[in-house]
Amino acid sequence: MNNNASQDYDVPRLLATLSDGLQQLMQQQAIDDPIMIGIHTGGAWIARQLHQQLGITASLAMLDISFYRDDFTRIGVNPEVKPTRLPGNIDGRDILLIDDVLHTGRTIRAAMNELFDYGRPASIHLAVLVDRSGRELPIQADVSAMHIELQPNQHIKLKGPEPLQLCLSENPS
Repeated sequence: MNNNASQDYDVPRLLATLSDGLQQLMQQQAIDDPIMIGIHTGGAWIARQLHQQLGITASLAMLDISFYRDDFTRIGVNPEVKPTRLPGNIDGRDILLIDDVLHTGRTIRAAMNELFDYGRPASIHLAVLVDRSGRELPIQADVSAMHIELQPNQHIKLKGPEPLQLCLSENPS
């Protein structure tokens, strides 16, 4: 597989699987009025679709973790820092945190650090389109549409926003 190789994934089917899983989670956990938060950029694209599909009444929120990353000093500022948009108060609220790919767990750790700077939610439930191998932190998704085992030199990335497309690539050895 070369650097630009991609494999076809049925993203609409994966989104439907993720939506069904979130509905089940919300019923099992008795979550009535959650705040859905998409992590920029891929998680935000997914959250926009899920928010509408699930009929969540609270405004869709977006989180940019650029300044909360633990590699911030090594890689510098992300050139496309986007604003974090959260409702006024997240204290005591149930959060549905949405991201595209769960890999090492560091993005989710950064997202939770930022969320706790805004308040203390009642719960945070993580939903991801793809749960891939390579975890470095003890973080797991509550709901995922697909699990994939990849080699360390392989990567899966969501491209979009229209159409959403998962691309698998490999760095040359």
